[in-house]
Amino acid sequence: MKILVLLDGSKWSYKAAINAIEIAKKKDAEITIFSVIDREETRAAAFYFCQQSNRCDLVNEHEDKIYRDLKKSIGEDLNELTLNMNRMNLKGSSKIVEGKREDAILKEFSSGGYNLVVMGAFGKRSNIRVGTLFKEISTSINVPILILR
Repeated sequence: MKILVLLDGSKWSYKAAINAIEIAKKKDAEITIFSVIDREETRAAAFYFCQQSNRCDLVNEHEDKIYRDLKKSIGEDLNELTLNMNRMNLKGSSKIVEGKREDAILKEFSSGGYNLVVMGAFGKRSNIRVGTLFKEISTSINVPILILR
């Protein structure tokens, strides 16, 4: 069994990854923790911030800071999760890629032979409703998708 875990830097995806590690341990499964940093999303967040703060002269600096902070946060989460996987002697890996979120996830899914996808109910984009990413990927993924909150 191979499990793909989607990690976006939110507490929800981190909790989902912890649960996926437990599933992998019970099922003797291989696990891949996968994260995508989408420059368009960091740009949009920076633009929103500049509109709210009335400091659009600093939009590029805000975008760079958001990108760096997100990459650092995800990297720290990946390090902790990898340590947990190593302590449990699980087979697995982690990957951070840059690109359009949906495209990168579907590319990884298609190339990995996964039997299960695990993700958090909410993400960095929104904590208002479940399902934004799910809607984007579910029609192209033909294995169970476990959404945890």
